[in-house]
Amino acid sequence: MRALIQRVTSASVSVASDNAVPETTGEIGPGLVILLGVSKEDGDADAQYLVEKVSNLRIFADDDNRFNRSALDTGAELLVVSQFTLYGDTRKGRRPDFNQAAGPEEAKRLYELTVELFRQAGMKVATGRFQEHMQVALENDGPVTLMLDSADRQRHRRG
Repeated sequence: MRALIQRVTSASVSVASDNAVPETTGEIGPGLVILLGVSKEDGDADAQYLVEKVSNLRIFADDDNRFNRSALDTGAELLVVSQFTLYGDTRKGRRPDFNQAAGPEEAKRLYELTVELFRQAGMKVATGRFQEHMQVALENDGPVTLMLDSADRQRHRRG
């Protein structure tokens, strides 16, 4: 699983279906926007890894303006939006190849599991709507933007 996380002062996601007025499906104050992609190779352990990593990642400032506080420490809110394009492969040609992205059924299951695991960790979570065209509005704070990949837990760090 891949998670592109952005620290925000506020964010929202809207869905417009059948030319209707856009409906806001999720909205947060200070916290994190998490664009979440699921690959064919992912399972429950990947969701658990990303929830643990994101929840405890120290990317919020302390009183000395250093990155020493986590989303759990600060009570940060989360906006989690499904984003299969995080698995777009652009190495060949001009059109991204999405063959590594999980199919809709499994992707939805793991997306929903991830959201539930964040909630079980005590976090306030807002969401988009799976497999819908969405519009995400955010005010990036910092800006702080990081990419996490659950496959990294299998790789050795250079030392």
